[in-house]
Amino acid sequence: MTRVKRSVHARKKRRATLERTKGFRGRANSSYRQAKEALLKADTYAYRDRRNRKRDFRRLWITRINAAARQEGLNYGQFMHGLKLAGVELDRKVLADMAVRDPEAFRRFCERAREASAA
Repeated sequence: MTRVKRSVHARKKRRATLERTKGFRGRANSSYRQAKEALLKADTYAYRDRRNRKRDFRRLWITRINAAARQEGLNYGQFMHGLKLAGVELDRKVLADMAVRDPEAFRRFCERAREASAA
Protein backbone atom coordinates (compact mmCIF):
# COMPACT_ATOMS: atom_id res chain seq x y z
CA MET A 1 0.00 0.00 0.00
CA THR A 2 1.18 3.53 -0.73
CA ARG A 3 2.11 5.93 2.00
CA VAL A 4 -0.28 8.79 2.84
CA LYS A 5 1.20 12.01 4.15
CA ARG A 6 -1.37 13.67 6.41
CA SER A 7 0.38 16.73 7.75
CA VAL A 8 -1.53 19.25 5.60
CA HIS A 9 -4.94 17.89 6.57
CA ALA A 10 -3.98 17.43 10.22
CA ARG A 11 -2.83 21.05 10.46
CA LYS A 12 -5.95 22.24 8.68
CA LYS A 13 -8.16 20.35 11.14
CA ARG A 14 -6.27 21.71 14.15
CA ARG A 15 -6.33 25.27 12.81
CA ALA A 16 -10.09 25.03 12.19
CA THR A 17 -10.65 23.80 15.76
CA LEU A 18 -8.53 26.58 17.24
CA GLU A 19 -10.35 29.20 15.14
CA ARG A 20 -13.69 27.94 16.46
CA THR A 21 -12.47 28.16 20.07
CA LYS A 22 -11.37 31.79 19.82
CA GLY A 23 -12.63 33.59 22.89
CA PHE A 24 -12.68 30.52 25.11
CA ARG A 25 -10.91 30.90 28.46
CA GLY A 26 -7.58 29.47 29.57
CA ARG A 27 -5.80 26.92 27.40
CA ALA A 28 -9.07 26.00 25.68
CA ASN A 29 -8.34 28.60 23.00
CA SER A 30 -4.65 27.89 22.44
CA SER A 31 -3.96 24.23 23.17
CA TYR A 32 -5.44 21.88 20.57
CA ARG A 33 -6.02 19.13 23.11
CA GLN A 34 -8.06 21.34 25.47
CA ALA A 35 -9.71 23.17 22.59
CA LYS A 36 -10.98 19.91 21.10
CA GLU A 37 -12.64 18.88 24.37
CA ALA A 38 -14.03 22.38 25.00
CA LEU A 39 -15.50 22.37 21.49
CA LEU A 40 -17.19 19.02 22.07
CA LYS A 41 -18.81 20.43 25.22
CA ALA A 42 -19.76 23.68 23.51
CA ASP A 43 -21.41 21.85 20.63
CA THR A 44 -23.31 19.65 23.06
CA TYR A 45 -24.61 22.70 24.95
CA ALA A 46 -25.50 24.48 21.71
CA TYR A 47 -27.50 21.49 20.48
CA ARG A 48 -29.33 21.14 23.80
CA ASP A 49 -30.04 24.83 24.17
CA ARG A 50 -31.43 25.25 20.66
CA ARG A 51 -34.21 23.00 21.88
CA ASN A 52 -34.45 24.64 25.31
CA ARG A 53 -34.81 28.08 23.68
CA LYS A 54 -38.14 27.01 22.21
CA ARG A 55 -39.28 25.88 25.66
CA ASP A 56 -38.12 29.12 27.30
CA PHE A 57 -39.85 31.36 24.79
CA ARG A 58 -43.10 29.42 25.10
CA ARG A 59 -42.97 29.91 28.90
CA LEU A 60 -42.34 33.64 28.42
CA TRP A 61 -45.26 33.99 25.99
CA ILE A 62 -47.62 32.12 28.33
CA THR A 63 -46.56 34.33 31.25
CA ARG A 64 -47.21 37.50 29.24
CA ILE A 65 -50.58 36.29 27.97
CA ASN A 66 -51.62 35.25 31.49
CA ALA A 67 -50.65 38.66 32.95
CA ALA A 68 -52.56 40.55 30.25
CA ALA A 69 -55.59 38.25 30.47
CA ARG A 70 -55.76 38.63 34.26
CA GLN A 71 -56.00 42.39 33.84
CA GLU A 72 -59.15 41.68 31.82
CA GLY A 73 -60.58 39.35 34.47
CA LEU A 74 -59.67 36.03 32.83
CA ASN A 75 -56.92 33.59 33.61
CA TYR A 76 -54.72 32.00 30.95
CA GLY A 77 -56.69 28.75 30.71
CA GLN A 78 -60.06 30.47 30.40
CA PHE A 79 -58.67 32.87 27.81
CA MET A 80 -57.13 30.18 25.59
CA HIS A 81 -60.19 27.96 25.89
CA GLY A 82 -62.44 30.87 24.94
CA LEU A 83 -60.29 31.66 21.91
CA LYS A 84 -60.46 28.05 20.79
CA LEU A 85 -64.26 28.05 21.12
CA ALA A 86 -64.41 31.36 19.23
CA GLY A 87 -62.38 29.87 16.41
CA VAL A 88 -59.43 32.24 16.81
CA GLU A 89 -56.25 30.54 15.62
CA LEU A 90 -53.49 32.89 16.74
CA ASP A 91 -50.38 31.35 18.23
CA ARG A 92 -48.94 32.29 21.61
CA LYS A 93 -46.09 34.30 20.10
CA VAL A 94 -48.50 36.65 18.32
CA LEU A 95 -50.84 36.89 21.32
CA ALA A 96 -47.94 37.73 23.67
CA ASP A 97 -46.66 40.39 21.27
CA MET A 98 -50.16 41.83 21.01
CA ALA A 99 -50.51 41.87 24.80
CA VAL A 100 -47.37 44.00 25.07
CA ARG A 101 -47.65 46.26 22.01
CA ASP A 102 -51.40 46.57 21.38
CA PRO A 103 -53.41 46.18 24.60
CA GLU A 104 -56.61 47.44 22.95
CA ALA A 105 -56.62 44.64 20.36
CA PHE A 106 -55.80 42.14 23.10
CA ARG A 107 -58.76 43.47 25.11
CA ARG A 108 -61.05 42.77 22.12
CA PHE A 109 -59.75 39.19 21.96
CA CYS A 110 -60.48 38.84 25.67
CA GLU A 111 -64.06 39.95 25.04
CA ARG A 112 -64.44 37.40 22.21
CA ALA A 113 -63.03 34.67 24.45
CA ARG A 114 -65.38 35.62 27.28
CA GLU A 115 -68.43 35.63 24.96
CA ALA A 116 -67.49 32.26 23.44
CA SER A 117 -67.03 30.71 26.88
CA ALA A 118 -70.40 32.05 28.10
CA ALA A 119 -72.28 30.73 25.05
